Amino acid sequence: METLGSMIRERLSALNRRRRKPAAQRERPLNAVPRPLLVFLAAAFALQIAWHAGRPALTATAHDFPPPPPLNLLRLASLGEPTALAKALMLYIQAFDDQPGVSIPFRRLDYPRLEIWLRRVLQLDPRGQYPLLAASRLYGEIPDKAKQRQMLQFVYRQFFADPNRRWPWLAHAAILAKYRLHDLPLARRYARAIRRYATGPGVPHWARQMEIFILADMHKIGRAEALLRGLLASGEITDPHERHFLTGRLHALERREPAASIPESRNPSR
Repeated sequence: METLGSMIRERLSALNRRRRKPAAQRERPLNAVPRPLLVFLAAAFALQIAWHAGRPALTATAHDFPPPPPLNLLRLASLGEPTALAKALMLYIQAFDDQPGVSIPFRRLDYPRLEIWLRRVLQLDPRGQYPLLAASRLYGEIPDKAKQRQMLQFVYRQFFADPNRRWPWLAHAAILAKYRLHDLPLARRYARAIRRYATGPGVPHWARQMEIFILADMHKIGRAEALLRGLLASGEITDPHERHFLTGRLHALERREPAASIPESRNPSR
């Protein structure tokens, strides 16, 4: 038994001494690795370097708007919450110009498809105002007159579906047509639509008077004077300060003086 115990103690002592050796002494030398394995590792490393060197450089590519889904499919996908889906689609539209690795200027977007996307959002949420705001304030103020006109015409067509709520965006379109496009007939068309169709109590008088001042700028003094006389005679203007201002404009027209222009800084959304 003593011999067996001595052998066990010696064995354990040898194991402890081996464990105390430094790590460098326990590692195998490089020349102990088989030569074929070294050749294989070197070849794999060289192949990886060659593969990465031969890859083409990654470049960011801008993508156009995809065709929007049909309206019936969108309504089905909304699961009875078309307003929520409309808001999600607006976030998608607004974020489309900021793609991975590239930022696209508004003027480079596909405006025909953009218009369809905005129309889909309005069809899902007819009471929503943000598509018209985006069309007139964001996408309609780029330095591209053809695309500006497209957005303003989109606002004009959508105005008739709900004139008493959508008039602010058409009023802004009239201002853009006058000051940015320098197209007085187009500005008058938008202002005339507001005067004829936006007749609700929440529509301010100045918005319905825009056509008068545009007509004066077009030198159609007689037509402007007739509209202003009719407005004063209708009794719609009850505020004494506003009546005084309009009466002064009428006298200026009668004297063939230049009429006041639409203030460019006026915000139709107020």
